[in-house]
Amino acid sequence: MDTYPVIEFRRYTTVEGGQAAFSRYFETYFPEAFQQLGAMALGQFTERGNPNSFLWMRGFTSWEQRAVVNAAFYYGPVWKEHKATLNGLMTDSDNVLLLRPLRPGSGVPVQPAVDPLLEPDGAQGEAVAILCTVKPGQLERFAELAAPAFAVWREAGWSEAGTLATLDMPNNFPQLPVRGDGPHLLWLASAPAGSTPPALEVLTDAARDLLREPPERILLRPTQRSRFRYRSKI
Repeated sequence: MDTYPVIEFRRYTTVEGGQAAFSRYFETYFPEAFQQLGAMALGQFTERGNPNSFLWMRGFTSWEQRAVVNAAFYYGPVWKEHKATLNGLMTDSDNVLLLRPLRPGSGVPVQPAVDPLLEPDGAQGEAVAILCTVKPGQLERFAELAAPAFAVWREAGWSEAGTLATLDMPNNFPQLPVRGDGPHLLWLASAPAGSTPPALEVLTDAARDLLREPPERILLRPTQRSRFRYRSKI
């Protein structure tokens, strides 16, 4: 079951040297604030090789709930108190995809919150998001052709954690922009710390022919309190 079938995939650019401070403020004040409103911070990350990045996923139970929750948060007391500080640490917050599970059961699972006693070092492991910008009308066909490439990641020890596609609905909270250059397909996975990511060359020529631009492999590190992280099955 996809508990949160509407997902915002949010990529922020922080000011030079501001990534650590932004992450600390975010994780201190915001995950529980969204949870209490009925939404969920599914995971938050920094991007490997990009010292000015912060990326997070926010899940909603429905498209209608997205508008209600965002209004309650951004017009509410928590954001009002901290928005000047957070906005001062960002140079861009508009790189946002509005997504849905590609098919039933392919949404992002809600992992337990990081346990401060059992996980004293915080969230561990590696994560990856493969972002594919697909030609109009070719999303399902591309997903079918790309499946063997994603299987290579699984064979290399990466655990699949969601396959998402553009949610083709109007932006019902226009105060927060979302990208309109879809359709997109986003594949997510996690692995133990130090795992080697496979190359993207495993995509076949037939799959690449259905793309409007080369696929983007976003290598991520879960932040201290990220729910989305690598967890041993043991």
